[in-house]
Amino acid sequence: MKTIRFILLLMMSFTLGFSLVAQNNTKRYLYVATPGIRDYLGYGGHGILVFDINNKHRFVKRIKTQGFHPSGKPSNVKGIAVSIPLNSIYVSTLESLQRIDLGTEKVIWEIPFAGGCDRMSISPDGKTMYLPSLEKDFWNVVNCETGAIIQILKGFKRAHNTLYGLSGQYVYLADIGNPWLYQVDAQKHTLVQKIGPFSNFVRPFTVNGKENIGLVTVDSLLGFEVGDLKTGKKLASKVVEGWNKGPVRRHGNPSHGIAFSPDEKEIWLCDGFNMRLHVFQGKPPYQQLTSIALKDMPGWISFSLDGKYAYPSSGEVIDAVTRKIVYHLEDEQHNYVSSEKLVEIDFQGKKAIRTSDQFGNGKAR
Repeated sequence: MKTIRFILLLMMSFTLGFSLVAQNNTKRYLYVATPGIRDYLGYGGHGILVFDINNKHRFVKRIKTQGFHPSGKPSNVKGIAVSIPLNSIYVSTLESLQRIDLGTEKVIWEIPFAGGCDRMSISPDGKTMYLPSLEKDFWNVVNCETGAIIQILKGFKRAHNTLYGLSGQYVYLADIGNPWLYQVDAQKHTLVQKIGPFSNFVRPFTVNGKENIGLVTVDSLLGFEVGDLKTGKKLASKVVEGWNKGPVRRHGNPSHGIAFSPDEKEIWLCDGFNMRLHVFQGKPPYQQLTSIALKDMPGWISFSLDGKYAYPSSGEVIDAVTRKIVYHLEDEQHNYVSSEKLVEIDFQGKKAIRTSDQFGNGKAR
């Protein structure tokens, strides 16, 4: 009996030690695709900029990318996503989609798509991508390994934002010419239902981990609306209190960008005119908690995997607990970096083992 006990203790010690070594060898990086605000090169230039999350978000390197206008000028980055099994990062621009190997940092392929590209999303198993056309009437379903089109989904007005649910069972599509959030069966590639209608055309959105609640921003609203992903009904509309709407330089709508904190206890919302983030409780009645001033108009918001940091597209790194701005993203020449297209990727060696998504969807399952 003592021998068995000793062996069990030895095995437990070995497992714990191996786990601690693996944790210590894990590197966490923020991958930021630029130009990630239109095609403005003054927000970080061209390429993928990598920042060390565990070392005060300091600049590590710039990965060379493709993606150019016919004129030769770097094209607008429209989306960023990662396939863990393929160890690849994908960048969409107005004209094309690139697959880049995370180990070698070389472009494996770049494929132009008829109708252009917008903000895509990859299935949890890393095999399939839903790639919207550039505000045309269709989405492409794409093989992540080859870039081949598997299927085309038509019947929309202006394809735009795209998000796979954590289950991989459904994909959520926002057509910015309609007041609906679309739920699609990710295996059959067929429409399941429309959630809404909301009060105006749907812009950035997010969903929770259980995939029963969706949060949407809509044209003309400084605030957000809530939809039931099971029944398809609109549940609530929340207006930001104490702040007025005003003109914005980009996107056209007052609140362009919304995210659940990973634990879903809070909702973070962009406010372009007032250059702020507004923080709300993550459950009804969605109490407004505070506002955080930024250095520029935010057009997107996402989180680190552990929920410790919030990343507005204006380039600040915010401590999500204290609400304090702790760092500013800076490139190799100490210029501020801003982008609406970024993800966290965790590595062991040159192999990616975890990734966040560009949307800030809830992670509570």
